[in-house]
Amino acid sequence: MSRVLISLYAAALLGMAGAASADVLLVDRVQQENQAAMPSRGMSMAQVEARFGAPSQKLDARGGQKRQWPTINRWVYPGFVVYFEKNRVIDAVAQKAAANEVGPKPAIR
Repeated sequence: MSRVLISLYAAALLGMAGAASADVLLVDRVQQENQAAMPSRGMSMAQVEARFGAPSQKLDARGGQKRQWPTINRWVYPGFVVYFEKNRVIDAVAQKAAANEVGPKPAIR
C-alpha cells in the first residue's frame, strides 16, 4: 500500500474512534461512587451508627445455626444496605439512585 492510502485509512479509524460512545451501566456508576459515603469493611456497628446515624430499618439476623455459619445482620439506610458479620462490616451495597434508573436485565431461563 502507498503511504497516502495508509494515512487515509489511519485518519478514518481515528475519526470513527472519536464518534464512538458507550452507555454507563448501573454497576459502573456504583463502583465510581464515593466510597466514603458508605461504611467501610471492618467498621463496628457502633462506629457505623455514630457516623451515619440510626438505620431506617434493622432486619432480622440470619445464619448462626452452626459454628461455621456466622450470624449476618443487615441495616438499611436510605442509600445503601450494610452487612455485618457478628458486629463488623463485611460489605455495604448501594441502592438505585433514582426510580428511573435501570439495572441489569433478568436472567434468561
